[in-house]
Amino acid sequence: MQEEPSDVPVQQPEKGIPVEKIPETGELFDLVIPPGTPQSVIADVSRKYDIEVVERKERLHFANMDGDERILLAFRGKLSVMKELEPYFYSKVKEFIDRA
Repeated sequence: MQEEPSDVPVQQPEKGIPVEKIPETGELFDLVIPPGTPQSVIADVSRKYDIEVVERKERLHFANMDGDERILLAFRGKLSVMKELEPYFYSKVKEFIDRA
């Protein structure tokens, strides 16, 4: 899980997507959703936990994309929620893969 404190300014993506200011109610943390994650899994996690799905610019470091920046989805929430969400999320992804 990647941590992103809420007091760090968020960069605005190039395509004019508005950036929402994070309320100063405490630190919020991101769990980047791997590309290719099924929408059903993202929707399930979003309904089950008190989080929001956000867009986040990430620099990729694998294969032939070393250093490329992409806009990825991430779950954003309080640390206590994210610690509970992470194993559930990965178990749902594994369950989806095992069905295939």
